[in-house]
Amino acid sequence: MDSKFLPLHSILAYVALGVLLIAVINAIIGVTSKSLFKPKDRSISLVALIICHVQLVVGLLLYFDSPKFEQWSLLGMKIMKNSELRQLLVEHPVTNIIAIVLITIGWSKHKREESNNGKFKKIALFYLLGLVLLLAMIPYKQWLG
Repeated sequence: MDSKFLPLHSILAYVALGVLLIAVINAIIGVTSKSLFKPKDRSISLVALIICHVQLVVGLLLYFDSPKFEQWSLLGMKIMKNSELRQLLVEHPVTNIIAIVLITIGWSKHKREESNNGKFKKIALFYLLGLVLLLAMIPYKQWLG
């Protein structure tokens, strides 16, 4: 996708994945060590949430600014027959939105949780699910090529 937002989206992807991984590892350590959920743990989880949301906004700007978006007008649902276009215009954005929703749910559920261990479990589970989905939908051919 040739767009002015692509470089920012690519850089933010590394940052978002890194911070999300740190949040997941921190939460798993918190669960296994039965630690108190401290302000540091809240901050790590919140930063991951915020960066993922910023990445989503940049991704949506990229999506609608991309020349590939025009393929919807030209091909309509025939996009589904083209694996590259389907991955970039359907699978990648939909799955990543689901991933961000899961991360947001994890954040919301952790706030309602009373126990420290429960807070860590909510963050670990939902952030890990989001991370797995994000990693599954990276267009590696474009990203690494």
